[in-house]
Amino acid sequence: MRDLPTTNKSLGQHWLQDETSLDAMLEAAAVSLTDTVLEIGPGPGTLTEELVHAAKEVIAVEFDAQLAKELPARVQASNLSVVQQDILSFDLTSLPPDYKVVANIPYYLTSNLLRTLCESPNHFSKAAILIQKEVAERVCAQPGDMSLLSVSVQFYCDVQLGLVVPAELFTPPPKVDSQILQVTYRKTPLFPDIDTKVFFRVVKAGFAQRRKTILNSLSAGLHLDRRKTSELLATAGIRPTDRAQTLSLEQWHTLYACYKSTL
Repeated sequence: MRDLPTTNKSLGQHWLQDETSLDAMLEAAAVSLTDTVLEIGPGPGTLTEELVHAAKEVIAVEFDAQLAKELPARVQASNLSVVQQDILSFDLTSLPPDYKVVANIPYYLTSNLLRTLCESPNHFSKAAILIQKEVAERVCAQPGDMSLLSVSVQFYCDVQLGLVVPAELFTPPPKVDSQILQVTYRKTPLFPDIDTKVFFRVVKAGFAQRRKTILNSLSAGLHLDRRKTSELLATAGIRPTDRAQTLSLEQWHTLYACYKSTL
């Protein structure tokens, strides 16, 4: 067991040293010696140590200035580059095409990070992200339990649940268990020739008031009167009493197409 630096509670830092869990993350991203891997939040470098032996190149982006400064000494490898920066402002276009992502990230970062990675013009090929188990399950949800997050990620990617990592394997232990989220960017878009801005305008409107029916949510979110919204839903074959979380990606696409035709 290596010596671990003190964690910064405000940054949600929890160090993981369990070899089985670290190996599972590399396996989930199918890391090979031809890959450039973006590691987010390397912390003390326990995962970094595994990555530099498995990948061609590792770009480790660390927000904590002290940890970023110490990492090259903790993991001495010629194929490691350390960048001290907020990942949300990091230039993903500086990475080679089809890079991979491996990350043990603080829970508060999950939604913004997934959106940033998915929406980048230079997208990753595979990612293994260790996040709160409940959130991983939410990303992988099916119609009936969908959310803006699950629609947003599944629009761009195929998602699967990987190994569950119990809280007690972290230092210090978080309050909940974690799980590896395995994400594969779709080589072929789920829906070709789509205006993503308009698509997500419709989706965000639908989820803006989750407790209300899709009729009420869309009417308010798209600033349409109820009659026009009812006509839109009828054209899309969606019941006005349905709720956003029950709709499939295909139904969202149909709804988008009907809405776009009115613009």
